[in-house]
Amino acid sequence: MKRFTFWPQAYLGLTFNWGALLGWAAIRGSLDPAIILPLYTAGICWTLVYDTIYAHQDKEDDLKVGVKSTALRFGDSTKQWISAFGAASIGSLALSGYNAELAWPYYPLLTAAAAHLAWQISTVDLSDRADCNRKFVSNKWFGALVSSGILLGRLAS
Repeated sequence: MKRFTFWPQAYLGLTFNWGALLGWAAIRGSLDPAIILPLYTAGICWTLVYDTIYAHQDKEDDLKVGVKSTALRFGDSTKQWISAFGAASIGSLALSGYNAELAWPYYPLLTAAAAHLAWQISTVDLSDRADCNRKFVSNKWFGALVSSGILLGRLAS
């Protein structure tokens, strides 16, 4: 997709997070749009955050070979863009959790995940490949917090 659009990270989000729809359908036997659509949207927005950070590692090489990315499209406005996608991700996760009737443990863990995402975005040095990689890799903690929240929120309901 990097050859065709400045939004390959969006395409990645659409494909990577398709598993949320498939997993829900496999476990529940149906799709509840009030739960699964915000969850899918959250995953797409999160992918746009972490993969745009990752793409900043490659921006010089991408320019040399003539491919595209959100890092190149957003440029100096990257932090504003990924802040908006991060907020959309957290808001969509909150809506999905509410609609799924997840119990109270979900929300403190989602708040911790939001704080982690805010830390990533506010501290990443987009001109430092090593820092971009560190922030990208730190997304394992975001995923762990959200997953733990879902699990504990489900167990407590």
